[in-house]
Amino acid sequence: MSVESVQLANGLTIVSEHMPHLESASLGVWIKSGARNETDSEHGVAHLLEHMAFKGTKSRTAREIVEQVENVGGDVNAATSAETTAYYARVLGDDVPLAVDILHDILSNSTLEEEELAREKHVVLQEIGASKDMPDDVVYDHFQAVAFADQAIGRPILGTPETVAAITRDDLKRFLAKHYRGPNVVLSCAGSMRHEELVALAKDRFADFDAATGEEPEPASYVGGGHLEERDLMETQIVMGFEGRAYHVRDFYASQLLAAILGGGMSSRLFQEVREKHGLCYSIYAFHQGFSDTGIFGIHAATGPDDVGELMSVIIEELNSAIDTISVEETDRARAQIRANLLMSHESPAARAGQIARQILLFGRPVSNEELMERLDAISVERIRDLAGRIFRTGAPTVAAVGAVKDMIDHGEVASGLGMVPAMAAQ
Repeated sequence: MSVESVQLANGLTIVSEHMPHLESASLGVWIKSGARNETDSEHGVAHLLEHMAFKGTKSRTAREIVEQVENVGGDVNAATSAETTAYYARVLGDDVPLAVDILHDILSNSTLEEEELAREKHVVLQEIGASKDMPDDVVYDHFQAVAFADQAIGRPILGTPETVAAITRDDLKRFLAKHYRGPNVVLSCAGSMRHEELVALAKDRFADFDAATGEEPEPASYVGGGHLEERDLMETQIVMGFEGRAYHVRDFYASQLLAAILGGGMSSRLFQEVREKHGLCYSIYAFHQGFSDTGIFGIHAATGPDDVGELMSVIIEELNSAIDTISVEETDRARAQIRANLLMSHESPAARAGQIARQILLFGRPVSNEELMERLDAISVERIRDLAGRIFRTGAPTVAAVGAVKDMIDHGEVASGLGMVPAMAAQ
């Protein structure tokens, strides 16, 4: 299997990987535009536009869009992130032409009718309300907002009830015209479809996309700080972290390895120390999320109010310890985990289609497994230790907590826990 790609005259890229052993194909349109591209007055428009794309075109009603895909046993969906929006489908190989036609139709011919817009705003408001009932989502939203204060990249992707209510049909049309342009778009497919056939379909359907380059978002600036929200919960949700690394920088893959070593599985340092040794929480994990020009490195855990102080202390001790004691064995295990996850993703055509689409958007080309493995293999223990020192001892921390924070502040537990983070620089 090999990845093939070609760019149309309008800048739109078609990329695919033929998997002859499959009967199905996963395909989609990935756009280099998401919540981060919104202005203050547009907050929530990228996500609302994703919803509205399925609410009727010049030739199909909302019901006909989903029925035509499901009539052939397929499914269609979409997702919005900070930097991308994806519209994707999974169908049998013979039905790829139908899926391509529908994907083009919803992106180029959506009517964005006022009646549907009012109805879909109400749906999004329900979605926002549901997210507020999930404290693990709430704490991450606060974490992101504090890390990137007063910036689009730090705002909730869904928007707020006030901003969503204010979005008009003209706002949707402006955002669509400004960002859904050929150079920002990738049509990606993995599975039972040959590249030349996909290119022919794309030339027939997607040649009408504007060839002008879409607008770039404002550069991100990591800030850091703290946010505590009092809630009546059995457990207090905590996310603490630091500035991470962008996709393009040298330390991106080292940051992925560091996150895996600290909290990437049951054998990781934080799981073994916090849960297995001290019994302070049910689950704890570390993550590193890269963006085009920045990143975020974080640790998430939930524990009872009486254990927050000790939990913070143990986490910080482990971060300090990692700077000097990460071993070759841990590094090799983390490397094996990332390698296995990468190769296992190739067994899913949906995951593979998304992976190669994002590579085109981020790097301008498909990145081979061999190149990725070489990057991972080149990272030494010394380099990871050095990175850990630079992140944990010199970086500004971000801490968000949702739960019984008032009682913890009164008892000094959160105050001492937060105070320990910047103190690491002096250790």
